Amino acid sequence: MDPFDYPRHWEADVVLSDGGTVHLRPITPDDAEKLLAFHGRLSERTRYYRYFGPYPRMPKRDLERFSTVDHADRVAFTALLGDDIVAVGRYDRLNGTGSAEVAFVVEDTHQGRGLGSILLEHLAAAARERGLSRFTAEVLAENGQMVRIFRDAGYGVSRAFEEGVVHLEFDIDPTEESVEVARAREQAAEARSVHNLLHPKSIAVIGASTDQTKIGHAVLTHLLAADFAGPVYPVNAEHRSVRGVRAYPSVLEIPDDVDLAVVAVPAAGVDEVMDACLAKGVKALVVVTSGFGETGPGGLSAERRLAAEARAHGMRVVGPNALGVLNTDGGVRLNATLAPKLPARGRTGFFCQSGALGTAILATAAERGLGLSTFVSAGNRSDVSGNDLLQYWETDPATDVVLLYLESFGNPRKFARLARRLGRSKPIVAVKSGRHAVTPALAATSVPVDESSVQALFEQAGVIRVESLAQLFDTALLLAHQPLPAGPRVAVVGNSTAIGLLAADTALAQGLELAGEPVDVGAQAGPEVFAAAVKEALENPDADALVVVFVPPLAVPGTSFARALREVVEQGGRTKPIASTFLAVEGVPAELAVPGPGGAPGRGSVPSYPSPERAVLALARVTRYARWRSAPQGTFVRPEGIDSDAAHAVVASRDLDGERRLDDDTTVRLLACYGVEVVPFRVVTSADDAVRAAGELGYPVAMKSTDDRLRHRTDLVGVRLDLSGEEAVRTAYAMLAEMSDRPDVYVQRMAPKGISCVLGLQDDPSFGTLVSFGLSGLVSDLLGDRAYRAVPLTDADAAALVRAPKAAPLLAGYQGDEPADLAALQDLVLRLAALAEDLPEVRELSLEPVLASAAGAYVSSATVTLGPPPSRHDTGPRRLRSFGGTR
Repeated sequence: MDPFDYPRHWEADVVLSDGGTVHLRPITPDDAEKLLAFHGRLSERTRYYRYFGPYPRMPKRDLERFSTVDHADRVAFTALLGDDIVAVGRYDRLNGTGSAEVAFVVEDTHQGRGLGSILLEHLAAAARERGLSRFTAEVLAENGQMVRIFRDAGYGVSRAFEEGVVHLEFDIDPTEESVEVARAREQAAEARSVHNLLHPKSIAVIGASTDQTKIGHAVLTHLLAADFAGPVYPVNAEHRSVRGVRAYPSVLEIPDDVDLAVVAVPAAGVDEVMDACLAKGVKALVVVTSGFGETGPGGLSAERRLAAEARAHGMRVVGPNALGVLNTDGGVRLNATLAPKLPARGRTGFFCQSGALGTAILATAAERGLGLSTFVSAGNRSDVSGNDLLQYWETDPATDVVLLYLESFGNPRKFARLARRLGRSKPIVAVKSGRHAVTPALAATSVPVDESSVQALFEQAGVIRVESLAQLFDTALLLAHQPLPAGPRVAVVGNSTAIGLLAADTALAQGLELAGEPVDVGAQAGPEVFAAAVKEALENPDADALVVVFVPPLAVPGTSFARALREVVEQGGRTKPIASTFLAVEGVPAELAVPGPGGAPGRGSVPSYPSPERAVLALARVTRYARWRSAPQGTFVRPEGIDSDAAHAVVASRDLDGERRLDDDTTVRLLACYGVEVVPFRVVTSADDAVRAAGELGYPVAMKSTDDRLRHRTDLVGVRLDLSGEEAVRTAYAMLAEMSDRPDVYVQRMAPKGISCVLGLQDDPSFGTLVSFGLSGLVSDLLGDRAYRAVPLTDADAAALVRAPKAAPLLAGYQGDEPADLAALQDLVLRLAALAEDLPEVRELSLEPVLASAAGAYVSSATVTLGPPPSRHDTGPRRLRSFGGTR
């Protein structure tokens, strides 16, 4: 086998435990000199641990053997930092068996960065591709660190000890524990990389200008105005100082280390700047320069080159075309953005794709009294994405609420996984723009996602989805300042009957419940009476939340009412959320603000909305989120009776050059592997065959056209039901054959009567697969009454899916009818989800109709389309997004 010809998807950029990056790729003979240099940098102790004895020099024969592999039975990965190899991992198949011996070695200065565990993950994935199922390893007993790498990986490792050597063996198929271990390490590493970006010890502004109209001048000015906690180094080849701060001709001439470089030079000069940053060892870049991927193919190529070079040298990149990053922590005070003012300190994190909108977003946050902990505007997202920020905010003690403005998705499937986990402890509010339009191709880093998929993604992950920035801030203010409601019951208190009724009507329209009639204290009531009514509502055990509507009377200043309201809220212990329409203020009125540590309104402040409708809409969103958060998470269930090996054999027997629909017999066999039984049927080509088939199946029978267009029409023109005799079968055959102008007709045993449903799998380039469910019929089709969930599904997801369509109450015994067996439908959903997880080659699947009744769920017809498997964007070993792919 050609030693230079390896699977290109084995290459990967990976994040290490300290937040740095390296590039992994299979070794080739061209790496011999690098491998020799790597060996020379290893300490005697490290060589001894790897080779079990002194090995000061690598002989030419060994060098050739180690650098020349077949990428099948012998595989080796190198971890490269710049042009240097810093770690090597390899496996060698043992005597043609399904086992291989694995070993790796890490350069001394890079030990403790997680390279061993990453190499093990990627070697195991490569080995599984090559048909291997088991690894063995020989480790010196005194090499405790290496033993721990194997022990802590989550595989079932068996150990034997003999003459100072530990013999280890383990299966390499992913286990629940190994996946959890890998994801926990991924979270810690990616969070650390963002932490490094947002907590730099020193900053260089490359392109810092004395010209006040240039972005380099703006960034430097904003950093200095925010009083950044560390040194700031302007880089300007033409001036000795900028803004009174000594400047350097190049980043290479800065005498100290540089953690973060903000790049503000024209796009044509970025390559030269990158070379200097790589040589300097800068840890992270924020590129505010435009003129990259958003300009076309040439700019996109430069953007990818920029990110690839940065990662290969251990750096993360925000941008290009970014507004920048900021951190309001009092020990950091970082404003590396084009926005002129550091926002007030708060506990809300904000990720924004759009650089153009970033400044407006920050200004709106300040106007409405929303303090921020951190803010990242990632621009073209060549590297750092919203998923990285979700990883960071999950463990950031300074952030309680997460806000996202998304123009496109890089990897929605990973987003769903991260959001579902983060949302259990911290609410996420997201605007997804471009909802009713095609997403522009700004995202070389994005994947087009249809609207139903986006909605399913957000609902399943518990993300609060909003339509606009105004709604985003409405919701964020309530989450940031008030507790979550314990339930949907809302009390309304005010001094205007009309406004109180508006609030009540909106609450009912949003699915909330009223805890009694709205309370109107009257327009002439004083602060004491108003406060007493609010107190009574807060103390009402039947109320979970409170909406306060207040129109200031002419005779008494509104501030008196505000003080009275705030005192009541403070006395009540702040256990129930309050949304107000107070003094027509949008945001947090100063009179209702409880100052936080940074001066912005803090926890306990009462947000105000310009209309009662907006106040109630914000409360309704928060209530739905609270219900999702308190609901059982469910467990990932794999139903019994699944034969995935047989299913893989069925798929392997098909030609997958293009997408192809399976024939009926193969479809039935494939579904049977997952315990999905199709009601028995025959395909006949004559009236005599039809009568014979009906007799074998047992009367009564149904007969159907083999033409999909006729068979699935809502008027059932291509179907004949309840045929109970030979004559009826002959007549039905003649009619169906003539109608479809073909001799083939289905004869099928009648299933128990029930409500007709449709279940399906649809391939999505972003999620992998969506499971859909709905009731059959013209009205459901016309209204698009389908529900979707992204694979993988928990049992709770399956239960929610079959209850999600608007017509679903028909399944639960509507108007006294006998309820259908919902448990059977849920089981069917979980079986389809298992099939989708196991067989990415299934590009589309439809079960229609499925007859749901008290007797069970009966599949009457099924179609399956196979094709080349798409890239599965959230499976496999840890890696950063590959360029041209998704992350």
